[in-house]
Amino acid sequence: MVTPVGQFSLDFTASLPASNATIPADQPVPSQAPHIWTVSALTTQLKLAIEGAYPDVWVVGEVSNFRPHSSGHWFFRLKDEQSIIEAVVFRGVNQKFSFAIENGMALICHGRLNLYPPQGKYSLLVDSAEPKGVGALQLAFEQLKKRLSAEGLFDARHKKPLPPFPRRVGIVTAATGAAVQDMLKVLQRRFPAVAIRLAPAKVQGEGAAATIVAALEHLDHHGACDVIIVGRGGGSVEDLWAFNEEVVARAIFACRTPVVSAVGHEIDFTIADFVADVRAPTPSAAAEVVVPDQQELLLQVAERRYQLNVSLRRWWEERRNVLNDLHQRLRPPTARFPDLLLQIAHGRERLVQAVGTRWREGEGRLRGLAGELQHLSPLAVLAKGYAVVTDTVRGKAVRRAADVAPGEQLHVRFAEGGLKVTVKERV
Repeated sequence: MVTPVGQFSLDFTASLPASNATIPADQPVPSQAPHIWTVSALTTQLKLAIEGAYPDVWVVGEVSNFRPHSSGHWFFRLKDEQSIIEAVVFRGVNQKFSFAIENGMALICHGRLNLYPPQGKYSLLVDSAEPKGVGALQLAFEQLKKRLSAEGLFDARHKKPLPPFPRRVGIVTAATGAAVQDMLKVLQRRFPAVAIRLAPAKVQGEGAAATIVAALEHLDHHGACDVIIVGRGGGSVEDLWAFNEEVVARAIFACRTPVVSAVGHEIDFTIADFVADVRAPTPSAAAEVVVPDQQELLLQVAERRYQLNVSLRRWWEERRNVLNDLHQRLRPPTARFPDLLLQIAHGRERLVQAVGTRWREGEGRLRGLAGELQHLSPLAVLAKGYAVVTDTVRGKAVRRAADVAPGEQLHVRFAEGGLKVTVKERV
């Protein structure tokens, strides 16, 4: 019979001395001191009994006091209305968890009981767990979605517009399968001129997320693509899980090239859909989104050409009517053109004469002013035989001999040229 956790049915008969065995009632009980356990011995017996009795247990409870340790281990408590049990998830084990443990979460844990002798406490060593009432993958999805949304990775301000006429489309998906074939057919049918660059990736199973990230980064940095489609065909939640990995979400967000997600069917939603610039319900729909329909473009061009021809004909008719109207209105004044031309010629002649007269008057006044300036110029006085003497130190004119001492240098300016002289003596 399995005893519930926290209750123990122990049998220590084998560890007691043989003299403690049951003695028939008709025989006297020998006098003997009771067996005294050491703490370590008793704890060891309890450890063996507990761990031996509960090597494989499932325990459900509410998480409290969750404490991730710097060593990488997780410590928390599982509790219900009446009891609490300590729980531990060792590093390496917790790395396999698809979701994060949070306080208040109802958790179903699997593991084994362990008693720690130095403290005499027992705990549950958890090797796997799942949320009660919701799947582990669904919880992991909601947790990551909430965290990335809080960081702003889903914000509309980060969404890049798709180019209207891409020259090269990159595709990240499995190299084989219906999804890639569907996308290639749609792209070639709708817009045969587009170039396609396929970056094969593993889209499910172990290591799929890493190959998707590598393919995205290659196309974004070296593919010279105008737009990238990333996705795969339909499948279970587990099959699509690579597109719910955080590394894939951050790789899509980091792309400089616009990214269209195309994962699964229309009802399937992944984290990649929320981060991508555009979400398409299926891979085929993604191919329709990224390229225009060539046939529709040709029809639009034909329609625009027709509208342009109609507009040109209408414009030509309007201009011709305007010219005809002007021609009719200009016919009566044509007889006056010779008189108008003669008036213009006479006016031009009078203008030329008036400008010549004003020019000659101005030139005469200019000559008179120049003569007056020449008469008043100091150079005209010097030309008569006079000279100007200046002090070479102060640059001032010397008017009296008393202002100069013997040995000083003076500058003598003539009408043409000058001299530097040294005063020998005053006379």
